[in-house]
Amino acid sequence: MSRDPQLTALSALQLRRLIGGRHVSPLDVMDAFIARIEALNPAVNAIAATGFERAREAARAAERQVMSGAPLGLLHGLPLGVKDLQDTAGLLTTYGNVGLRGNVPARDIALVARLKAAGAIVTAKTNVPDMGAGANTRNPVWGATGNPFDPRLNAGGSSGGSAAALAADMLPLATGSDTGGSLRIPAALCGVVGLRPSPGLVPNDAKALGWSVISVLGPMGRTVEDTALQLAASAGFDVRDPLSYPVDAASLWPLPEVDLSTLRVGFTEDFGVCIVDPEIRRVLRARVERIRPWVASCEPVDLQLGDADRAFDVLRAEAFLAAYAETYRTAPDTLGPNVRANVEMAAALTLADRAQAHLAQTRIARRFAQAFERFDVIVAPTTPVSPFPWTELYAQQVDGQAMRNYYHWLALTYVVTLATNPALSLPCGRDEHGMPFGLQVIGRLRGDAALLGAAQALERAFAAVPELGRPRPDLEALREPQPALKSIVTHPPIFGGTQSGAAGSNAV
Repeated sequence: MSRDPQLTALSALQLRRLIGGRHVSPLDVMDAFIARIEALNPAVNAIAATGFERAREAARAAERQVMSGAPLGLLHGLPLGVKDLQDTAGLLTTYGNVGLRGNVPARDIALVARLKAAGAIVTAKTNVPDMGAGANTRNPVWGATGNPFDPRLNAGGSSGGSAAALAADMLPLATGSDTGGSLRIPAALCGVVGLRPSPGLVPNDAKALGWSVISVLGPMGRTVEDTALQLAASAGFDVRDPLSYPVDAASLWPLPEVDLSTLRVGFTEDFGVCIVDPEIRRVLRARVERIRPWVASCEPVDLQLGDADRAFDVLRAEAFLAAYAETYRTAPDTLGPNVRANVEMAAALTLADRAQAHLAQTRIARRFAQAFERFDVIVAPTTPVSPFPWTELYAQQVDGQAMRNYYHWLALTYVVTLATNPALSLPCGRDEHGMPFGLQVIGRLRGDAALLGAAQALERAFAAVPELGRPRPDLEALREPQPALKSIVTHPPIFGGTQSGAAGSNAV
């Protein structure tokens, strides 16, 4: 097996094929990504806890399996970043919260266990907002994550650490989760792919409300194909998740080939209810005009979503109350302001509020279903604004209008959450500020493979047009550390368990 100095620039699928063909060692792959993390993470602060020596040991074992001719999983030997909201056995998992800064779980969340069973090697945790509340990745344990295209700006959230690490080639694959847009928004702001799957496709054994459809786990990658590869290793029934269901792996991987010329595309700038900056509207219109000649049809869609904002307020607050009410009662000072705001909102709600929210969500889901009788995919912007400074907790104004709360600016993604349709953010060139522009591509409920196939066809078409392909950050500019990203740290990280310094782990 040979050493390739450019390993970190290769896609996850390319790396997996090289490993399976004995052209490159899993240990060389791991060493290359660890070196990239050590070189560039001080500039963006995307990585939280790490377990490098344990990862190297796993890579050596993966190499032995390759050389012995043993069967190899879909992700064999690939380094994996795990969002710091997801438990990893023996590896520090803080949720970005001061009350959990010494938390070392005894077991993996089901998603992590599946990815490890498919051969992925957990290498590092990726940064998140405190308890995942918000679309700006900053917390009092690890600090803030900067955007790889400009570390002074935010990387989105709550999967911001994962998105930034992927964009800077610090990891080939990373996990995410999504309630109001936490997979799609950071993917858009950092120029990578983030998929919000249909509820239940990727089982979640950790959420407090097992029957709730608004929170899902999902994959992130630098390409659609990489994202689909991770999804195929993640999906399927788990008895601990009542929404999960059996999945034929062959239906997800390899991806179906989609003829772009047959696609019926619907488009919307704002779903009729979202506030969007004029410049983002202009970029969306320009992208639609580029897509139009490639597809069978490209028409505006009117979904008439009604009071989607209020419905999301209620359902989000309900989920936060279920997860954090006890902590709010016993240790409120350990919760950040965003989490407390959601719990306090829930305390003021009535059963009638909850019923109205569920009625509204049902109407929204049926309107999307009706629209998909005419369209194969619907496209929209992923975010209503270009990335803003990470020092601003959230976008307080969009198009000159004040936001009602810290997540109102996420409406472009949370209206799709309410519909429960699968959706991904697809890199599509840059916006008027030179920052990545993410095109939100939405598919039919449980039509995740078809959505990914359509997105891959678009991705290939975009790649042939220089100004529309996936943008890449200037990695040389990321050689300069950004100490200010650590400036909101109020408590030093604490390590414990098998992830302690004795095992050679690092905090970066």
